[in-house]
Amino acid sequence: MRLLLAGGGTGGHLFPAVALAQLLLKQDETAAVQFVGTERGLESRLLPKLGLPLATVDMVGVVGRGLRGKLELLPKLFKSVVQAHKILGGFQPDLVVGVGGYVSVPVLLMAKMKGIPYLIHEQNAIPGLSNRLLGRWAKLICLSVAESSAGFPGTKTVVTGNPLRQGFDDIAAEISDPGTLLIFGGSRGARAINQAVVEMLPLIKTWPVKPVILHQTGEEDFHQVQQAYRDSGFDPDQVVPFIDDMSKAYSEASLVICRAGATTLAELTVCGRAAILIPFPHAAGDHQTANAKALEKAGAAKLLPQNELEADRLAALVKELLEDREGLKNMAEKGRQIGFPGAAERILNECRGVLALPQVEGI
Repeated sequence: MRLLLAGGGTGGHLFPAVALAQLLLKQDETAAVQFVGTERGLESRLLPKLGLPLATVDMVGVVGRGLRGKLELLPKLFKSVVQAHKILGGFQPDLVVGVGGYVSVPVLLMAKMKGIPYLIHEQNAIPGLSNRLLGRWAKLICLSVAESSAGFPGTKTVVTGNPLRQGFDDIAAEISDPGTLLIFGGSRGARAINQAVVEMLPLIKTWPVKPVILHQTGEEDFHQVQQAYRDSGFDPDQVVPFIDDMSKAYSEASLVICRAGATTLAELTVCGRAAILIPFPHAAGDHQTANAKALEKAGAAKLLPQNELEADRLAALVKELLEDREGLKNMAEKGRQIGFPGAAERILNECRGVLALPQVEGI
């Protein structure tokens, strides 16, 4: 199979595509993959480290732009469609998979024009604009959660779960003691979380037993947060701009503070890790809050809205959870009960079904 993966910008769109590519190459040494993204997205930094090929188009998002901004977008869309034509012509894919984000628009449009079949993977409960528009021509729409089916033609949808990168399915259920307090706000970081944690450090310093911390800040806040750790008497090496080996970070964590994006929730539930979820309040349709409420209802996480995010409240919640080891284990187990492992394998077999190729199980 020659598989082209279109989308990216953020980890939520990129990581599922990486999972598909890694598994396909592991299953079939004759397969070939090609990513299409932008020079500005996370893909331009991550994919070279993983040895995965990236071609770029000059496309930008439409969300949040006024009428004038949308009109100014038309020349970029035309240019990116021409670029997509060249990329598709050079790689000659059997199939294209769109994983969401504005970069998938010109690629899937050109795939439609060239008669190349494509699938869509939707990560969120509330489908994104790009996927909703392009779903009408897709051969199949793979859903992370059944709730997002309302945004697509019902005959084309299948619930597959959200693909996770290599290593996540192998993380042991046991939570190490004392374990790590893992903090992150997505691949780009989250300023609100970073600031609350910085303000929480003096409170943690007074605890009889201080947790080991691993804090991913994103590039923009890295130096400021690292200095705050140093000033508060904490090891500045506990702060990193980006965690390359996320499965290792989860395996060592006993509690996670994070946003509530679809990929993050898939990771938490498959790994079985308790979390304090702080949804990004400006996500499309406020879908992160809906995600977080579902996990809290299942008993696998605690929801802390960003407008209620204060250092003393966050510190009290962290302390309460870390001191209740049985409670942490119970939350982790409830998360695992609603996890959806094996999503990458299911989606690749759906791809093979579209191409009338034999199904593959495991490796």
